[in-house]
Parts: sequence; C-alpha cells; structure tokens
Amino acid sequence: MWWFITPSKIAFGEDALDALNEIKGQRALIITDKIITNLGYTKLIEKRLRDNGFEVECFDDVEPEPSTEVIYKALNIANNFQPDWFIAVGGGSSMDTAKATWVLYERPDKKIEEISPLEPLGLRKKARFVCIPTTSGTGSESTWAIVITDKKDLRKMELASREVLPDLVILDPKLVISMPPRLTADTGLDALTHAIEAYVATWRNDFSDALAEKAAELIFKYLPRAYKNGNDLEAREKMHYAADMAGMAFSNSQIGIAHALGHALGAIFHIPHGRSVGLFLPYSIQYNWKYASDRYNKLAEKAGLNLRLDQAVLNLLKEIEQPFTIKQLNISKNDYDKRLDMLVSRAMESTAIIVNPRPVDEKECKKLFEYAYEGLPIDF
Repeated sequence: MWWFITPSKIAFGEDALDALNEIKGQRALIITDKIITNLGYTKLIEKRLRDNGFEVECFDDVEPEPSTEVIYKALNIANNFQPDWFIAVGGGSSMDTAKATWVLYERPDKKIEEISPLEPLGLRKKARFVCIPTTSGTGSESTWAIVITDKKDLRKMELASREVLPDLVILDPKLVISMPPRLTADTGLDALTHAIEAYVATWRNDFSDALAEKAAELIFKYLPRAYKNGNDLEAREKMHYAADMAGMAFSNSQIGIAHALGHALGAIFHIPHGRSVGLFLPYSIQYNWKYASDRYNKLAEKAGLNLRLDQAVLNLLKEIEQPFTIKQLNISKNDYDKRLDMLVSRAMESTAIIVNPRPVDEKECKKLFEYAYEGLPIDF
C-alpha cells in the first residue's frame, strides 16, 4: 500500500494571505530571516495575525542552509513564548528551521538527528503549522523533508516525517516579486530538479507523475521570463505554483542522484542548494539515460520540448546564466581534488540515491564529480 500525502490546505492566488484570518489560537511564532524582515513581509504577517487576535513573537535569525545551532536558538524562543502556531515565512531555510524547531518544541526528548519517518512524533498536541513561501523553488511548504546542516561535520542531515506537513500553505505570487534574478534562477532550478527526479524515481506513481509533468512544463516556459523580468506577475505566479507542485511530486516519490551530489557539494563548499543540484541535473540525466530514457523522453514531450531533456536543461542553465560546471563556481581543481573523497562519501550516504533509477556505486559517483568539474558529457 502507498500513501499520497499533501498539506491539509493550500490557499493560492490574489489575497491568499486572507487565509490567516481562518486560523484560531492565541500565540503565533513567526520564523523567518532578516531579508524578509527588511522587505516588510514580517510586519505584514504580524499585522494580519494581530488583527486576528494573536500575540506574536518573531525569530528572524534564520540563515541560508540552516544549522543545528540556529534550530536551538529558535527553540529557546519557542519554549519561552509557548506558541500554538508556528508561521514559517521565507524560503526553504525558514521552513526547514520551523519544521525542526516545531518537532523539538513538541518533543523535547528528541534530538534533531532522531527525526525519522519510521517513528511517530505525535505532533499537534501543542501547536500547528503554516508555511508562507517567499521563493519559488524548494517546495518545502508541501514536503515532509527537513534538511539541516551540521557545520562541524560538513554534512547535510536529510530528515523527514510525514507529520511536519503544514496545516496551511499560503501561495501569494506578490511575495516573490522581490526575488533578485540570481535567487530566481537558483530556486527555479531546485524546483525543476525536484520535478525531473520525481518523474524517474523508482518510487514514482501516477499522482506524482501528473504533478511533475505540469511543474516541468511550467518551469521550462516561465523560469526564463521570471529571471529576465521579475515584475512579470504571470511568470512569478506560474513559477510559484510549479515549485509547489514539484514539491508535492518529489515528497511522494523521492529525489535522485542530482540531489545527493548537490547536497555534498553545497555542504562542503557552501554553494546555494538550488545552484548545486541544478548544476548536476544534466549530468544525472546522462548518467541515468540507459535506465530511464523512456521516462525522460516522455517528460520532454509533456513539457513541449523538441530536444533531449539533458540538452534542454543545459540550454536553460545557459539562458538564465547559471553555472553548469564545478569550475565555473571558482573552486580550484587542487582544492576540489583534496575534498573529492569526502564529496563521494557524503553523496553515497545520501538517502536520495536509494530510488535513483540507476544503481550508484562509489567508483561511478567519483567519476560523476570528476566529469562535472570540467563539464564532460557522461559516457559511462
């Protein structure tokens, strides 16, 4: 038996923030970052909540690729304030921080690394959860994944629990207009990688397929427009919905080797998540081609493309001025080679390779890292 799991409710379109009027409670803790606060979005959400009768506290020290240290800082605020709602506002980092903080708030007996889909957590005895994404990419608002960085060990912990899916997701396209071009590209590639990997994962299903197909179609069409003109509200809206669809797709079928490689590179060399996984996406397609060419071809057809999917991805990377080799990230070959074994070790530990259509071993994983440095086509 399989399950298809999504957030309880998704509010989208104009005035989607009005959905905050529907939640009932006394205290709401907003978890976000300084950028969102400086943009004025935090005050906007605070006012909505206060008008609905809530006391409001804000933690806005979320960092990119959130660390265990940040989680415990947020947890200290939560324990003192005792919220009955967690409100995540921002990108994937804010949502992952909120998810982990919420779990530890309700389960003080747990450590971060103990969050697992195999063990019930019994959440919602103390609080519920809202996600308001302000980027279009991670899909974290509709997934049960939590990615937290262990800075000491240079490792990204891939945690998960079905219980951390939000009670309410609010998709308001106006909140993503302020994204700069580079962030638009990074997050958009993250969403595309989710859609493509969900479509070829060995745990794929009819429900995830439908979402992945539509997400890929929208991203290939609208990401270049959103990148070139951030005020293109139609492109922003379509990308915002596509990211959420891709999130629901991979949350119910899982991801693949591009994420395994990208997580390793991002943790060790501090490269933004979307940029890392997007860089590895064309190489992962080439690597998996003999095992999943029919799926890739079908997805390309559904997305309205007239060329091979890996080439379409490379063309997109170039169009939105994203790196497609490790060398373009200004990582020296000497430094890269010194850490190559660690990169391989981290990637092989990733749960993302479990459902990759082609089995992965350490030798081939190392070759993938080597080929991606110079941008060589995968021929093994």
